[in-house]
Amino acid sequence: MTILITNDDGITAPGLAALRDVCRSLGINASKIFTVAPDRELSQNGHRITTYSPIKVEQIDAQHYSVSGTPADCVRLGLTELLPCKPDLILSGINPGGNMGHDLYISGTVAAAREAAYHDVPAFAISHYLKNELALHWETASHRAARVLKILLNQKTDDGVFWNINLPHLPSDAAEPEIVFDCPPERHPLPNSFKSTEEGFVYTGDYSQRPQSPGSDVAVCFGGNIAVSKISV
Repeated sequence: MTILITNDDGITAPGLAALRDVCRSLGINASKIFTVAPDRELSQNGHRITTYSPIKVEQIDAQHYSVSGTPADCVRLGLTELLPCKPDLILSGINPGGNMGHDLYISGTVAAAREAAYHDVPAFAISHYLKNELALHWETASHRAARVLKILLNQKTDDGVFWNINLPHLPSDAAEPEIVFDCPPERHPLPNSFKSTEEGFVYTGDYSQRPQSPGSDVAVCFGGNIAVSKISV
């Protein structure tokens, strides 16, 4: 199995290393894991693509490519130009911060998985909700992501579908969270608020205060469990 991994946090982000750990825990040979990721952070760029200017690619080694474009660009280049063959699977993340509800349209992490789905390649966007008072333990995040993938990779994925996975942020002594499948994305956005400054309006919305419709991805993840959503393009 050949795997392409990417993100929207940049080629040096710890979430990419966590994804490589996920792949190894699934028994994927390291020589079959290819990284094609932006050369810098490009969070909240949505499904932006580059069409009117050149996209620079730096080959770091045989399996790592740093790209001047967006997450969606990285997937396109990986599929058409950079990998020795079409990947069997594309993983995007692990993003430090949730991607739920209307975040699906804003997130570069999710856009990479969506781009893969347009090309009928199975794909997973993996994000980790953050609580400011808790540290993010990447080893734990990798373990929980692998738990989900071990289940879903044994299921047939329809063309034009990708999976959006949101991991909860729990204290280190908490019980292992349940995996909740088929969570509908929360339809209501978080309340918008801004502070007026001399330089303009500054966004002050509080992610933790967003609405939580029963059973939605937000309600499940905020409630301490792993939210898994099946998204069609």
